[in-house]
Amino acid sequence: MQFLWIWFGVTRWHCHEASFEAFYNNAVVKQVDVPTLAGMVGVLANHVPTIGVLKPGVVTVTDMEGKVFKLFVSSGTLSVNIDGTCQVLAEEAVKVEDIDQNAARAELEAAQRATVDGSDLSKAEASIRVEVADALLKAATGQQ
Repeated sequence: MQFLWIWFGVTRWHCHEASFEAFYNNAVVKQVDVPTLAGMVGVLANHVPTIGVLKPGVVTVTDMEGKVFKLFVSSGTLSVNIDGTCQVLAEEAVKVEDIDQNAARAELEAAQRATVDGSDLSKAEASIRVEVADALLKAATGQQ
């Protein structure tokens, strides 16, 4: 029987200091579903080696007993290695059940307003905020 080993971590960079939290560290799980720029990637044991860029969305981890754990990720990377390990490294992540729907909705509205005025750079940054906030709100309301 083959197993899927996962390592899932989150980095946060603030004021030249990095903090790190591991949700899974060398854990055996049944499946990991990851939102990437190329689409959703479902990773099982014996998956071919893969790398990917995370897009805002929900990472779903199913453990060996079938329990499902969902995390919203803003961005990051996925790597599935030849030895059967899977690494998900997110810039920011939050448990889906911990998302405040009202705060997510307010962030989306503020980001949408910010796309209207300002320089091209500030509009581009606001567009990224809209993408992340929209995915966050969808995760909070079960639409993702």
